[in-house]
Formats: sequence, C-alpha cells, structure tokens
Amino acid sequence: MNLELSAEQTAVRQLARDFVDREVAPHAAAWDRAEKVDRGIVKTLGDLGFLGLTVPEEYGGSGGDHLSYVLVTEELGRGDSSVRGIVSVSLGLVAKTLAAWGDVHQKRQWLPRLTSGEAVGCFGLTEPGTGSDAAHLATRAVRDGDAYVINGAKTFITNGTWADVVLLFARTGDAPGHRGISAFLVPTDTPGLERREIHGKLGLRGQATAELVLDGVRVPAGAMLGPEGKGFSVAMSALAKGRMSVAAGCVGIAQAALDAALGYAGQREQFGKPIAGHQLVQELISDIAVDVEAARLLTWRVADLIDRGEPFTTAASQAKLFASEAAVRAANNALQVFGGYGYIDEYPVGKLLRDARVMTLYEGTSQIQKLVIGRALTGVSAF
Repeated sequence: MNLELSAEQTAVRQLARDFVDREVAPHAAAWDRAEKVDRGIVKTLGDLGFLGLTVPEEYGGSGGDHLSYVLVTEELGRGDSSVRGIVSVSLGLVAKTLAAWGDVHQKRQWLPRLTSGEAVGCFGLTEPGTGSDAAHLATRAVRDGDAYVINGAKTFITNGTWADVVLLFARTGDAPGHRGISAFLVPTDTPGLERREIHGKLGLRGQATAELVLDGVRVPAGAMLGPEGKGFSVAMSALAKGRMSVAAGCVGIAQAALDAALGYAGQREQFGKPIAGHQLVQELISDIAVDVEAARLLTWRVADLIDRGEPFTTAASQAKLFASEAAVRAANNALQVFGGYGYIDEYPVGKLLRDARVMTLYEGTSQIQKLVIGRALTGVSAF
C-alpha cells in the first residue's frame, strides 16, 4: 500500500476539511444542545459530492475510491459525529448496498436522489429484541399476491425520522435464523409506517435516531432488494463496509481530541508555565497521538483492500474494534488534559467522549468484533 495520497485524494480531503471547519464544527455544540442538526446540511453534503462517493456516475454518484470516502468520513467525524452518521448511513449502508444489490429500476429510482441529498436513507435492521443477534429478527413480510405485507418494529435507526426510504430487513419464510430473511426498499410515506424520534441520548444527540413501527405496510414485490432469503447476506455485506466508515469517524473523533488537547495545553498555565510543558500532560497527549495514527492506518488498510478487490471483512472488524476503543481513550485523555473545564459543555471534549462511547456499540459491539476476528483466525465459530 502506498501511503502517499494522490492529488485527487488530497483535494477531496481538503474540500471536506474546509467544509467541516466552516459549516460543521462551529455549530456542533449548539446542535448537540438542541438535539437536532440543521437539516439543510444534507443538501450541502450532496452538492459537494460527499453523498455519492464510490457510487457510479451513471446513477448520479461522484465515483472515487474508498480511501477518498474514508478521508471525507474522518473529517466529518472530526467536526461532528452526528453529521458523519448521516453520510455513513445514507451513503455507506443504503446507497452503496443498493448499488451492489439493486436491479436497474431500483438504482434509477433511488440512487440519483440519495446521492444528491434530495432523499435520505436509513438502515432498518436492529429491533427491540434483537441487536447483536440480528439473524433472529422478528419483523415479518408475508407475500400477498404481487406484494408483501410487513409487520414489526425497528429501533435505534439513524436518520429514521429524516429518511425517505428504509432498507428494511424482514423474515419472509419459515427457515430458521438468517436463511429466512429478505431485504426491502420501503418508502417512508407508505401507509402503516410510523416513526418516533428517540431523545435523551448520551451522545450523537444531534442525529435523528428513531424507532420504526410497521403495521400492515404493503410494498410491491419489486421492492425486494436482492434474492428472497438473502437479506442477511445483504445486511452483512453492508455492515462490513459500514465498519470501515465507523472506524474512519472514530479517527476523526480522536483527531479532534488531539487538536483540542494540544490547543488547550499550550494556553493553560499551571505552576508557572503552560501545562504542555509538564511531562504527565505530554504523556496524555502522546497516548492520544499514537491512537490516532494507529487507528488511521488500520482504517486506510481496509479501504486499500476494498479498492484492490481483496477480502476485507476481518480487517474491517479489526479497524472498527481498535478505532472505536481508541476514540474513547483519546476523548477521555483529552478531558483529563482539560481538567475540570473538560467537564462542562463550553469546551468540546465532553461531547467527543459522549459521541465516542456509542461507537463501541453500534454496527457490531466490540465483543462482536472480537468474535468475528477470532472466528476468522481460528476457523471455529463462537456463535
């Protein structure tokens, strides 16, 4: 892997960095307090091409490689993880999956809208009773003539109240476990679909997180994404790349923690000099810096494997595991540098810590990542 970025990658990284510094970071604290990001940000993300990265241009995408996508995601995570989540889900989990599994009609119907920011997507997998154990989800889709009727509930759905389409997973057959699951593209204005926003989250407070209730939701058979009974494969393929996206966002959080700690340590004086001159503060900052670089390299490696067409699932789990835990450590160490001031929301590090904490939970907990990695290394399933 050549670690030197191309001219195109450098340009897209700088574009994202400038956008974040100008239109995201200055508003992050206010959005966090209000528990709502300005929805106008979606159209801007689309105009900049960030919602179409790696999607073919023939369907409205902006093309590009996965390392460019990682670079943009990292910058968005540095500015506000709630904004990063919009892109990670609408593009990373929905549009990319649609591009990989959809038929021509489905791609033409949804991809130009998703990549432009005209429409937003959400990923309907997690349920009240099934988080890590997604293979035993309970939502059902029953065939009725040329349609399916869906009943069930989903929870912790990012973009849930903003989305125009749900990539929804439901049980279509009597086969046990993952073999009975299919994927559907469900417009959110379909009768019987109710959405309720979840408030009071510890972190990602600006993000529109929701529960979905489906009561007799009727969709045409053509709404099925991929073959019947292959929905679990659709979901897992999406999550494998999604873990790279989460890892990149975690690198952004850790980088923001490093930037904040360095800035504060250079200004704050104790015992007659800036605290940056005290060895134990330098130790905290050094630990953050090492975590940033290690997490970044693990994440870039996943992008490189994908772009070269190599297997990447285990590497994605390794990156997600390390980067999410590193983001928590980095934010916590930065808060320690700030001392008591880090504990109030006038300063950024408390929000970074709150946002980082969920990264070890969603799109596969740290424990699930260890099981995935362990199974890959030993060839023995722990499930």
